Amino acid sequence: MILRCVIGVAALLRLATAYAIPSNDGFPAPDDQQLLLIETQAGGVLSDEAPPPKLSEGAIANFQLIAFNEQFEVAFFSSLIENITNNVEGYQSVPGMANTGALLEILKNVKAQEELHVISAKDVLKHFNASLVPEPCEYKFPTTDLESALSLAVTFTSVVLGTLADAEKSFADNGDAGGVIRQVASIIGQEGEQNGFYRFMLKRKPSDKPFLTTNTGAFAYSALQQFIVSCPFDVNAIPIPILPQLQVLTKPEAKDMTLSFAADLSQSGLAVGDIKEEGLFITYLTGQQIPISEPISNVQGFGSMISFEAKFPYAGNIMEGLSIAALTNSSKFADADDVPANTLAAPGLIEVNEMLHGY
Repeated sequence: MILRCVIGVAALLRLATAYAIPSNDGFPAPDDQQLLLIETQAGGVLSDEAPPPKLSEGAIANFQLIAFNEQFEVAFFSSLIENITNNVEGYQSVPGMANTGALLEILKNVKAQEELHVISAKDVLKHFNASLVPEPCEYKFPTTDLESALSLAVTFTSVVLGTLADAEKSFADNGDAGGVIRQVASIIGQEGEQNGFYRFMLKRKPSDKPFLTTNTGAFAYSALQQFIVSCPFDVNAIPIPILPQLQVLTKPEAKDMTLSFAADLSQSGLAVGDIKEEGLFITYLTGQQIPISEPISNVQGFGSMISFEAKFPYAGNIMEGLSIAALTNSSKFADADDVPANTLAAPGLIEVNEMLHGY
């Protein structure tokens, strides 16, 4: 049964059609008039604050990740707008709205805002002569209707919120100063506004947690790889590790339970037959808590894949909203920054949401 689930998830991603960002508005390199039109659609303009006198190598990597991620978001919302505009089956009606017109207006506003996020990140990279300024890739989106598209938007936006907070911590650790900190903080707020809307459209509480789940650059960059068909540059040129994907095979619920996971460890240098339960854990990031580790059990191998189980300690930690799972070879972590170096596969993205009543 677990093997069939793994194959099913992989097949769904393979069936998704490759998508490239349309350039009808000049993005990603608009001229002055095109930029003004994007800013008008977005409801605001790029910052004109001077960049800081210096930026650390860690900050450069963070801005490369921000540009890479925001281009993915531009592609996603462009594709979603096209599906709604063209009355693609599954995208023809919006719950709680008389028609799709209002949603299209909102999504066009969001798309333009995401384009400005990309342009601002690239401007930082160009100013500091970064060795790589990522260009848009071709993408695949495993969504089949509006509900699944909005659900995916909730998940990746939640991941982004934690990742941008991690970038801010990196700026503080490395002594980076100036407008980049305000700029990224303002993006965190904008992404949070978006996510509350998507969650409400899905009949969820607009804000899922009092302190949103933290994340790391390595987990965010690794998660994005499953949506990539091809890129015009070597993705390994961004100095952030790409980890084997961790699949969550069980639908999580708001209770203590056991979850099933799977991972392809062919790139880890580990032979499946050498994987033992002892010393391996599922480590969860949730809210702003220190990482929570649970030992794995019931390890099975087939080809380069392994499947296993681990407890999901919901009740004692109130793991509402997004939690991020990693298969680790340690269980003692001071904070999220320590987890990637001891990770074999990640991230497994887990969403637990109680539905609103009477809506």
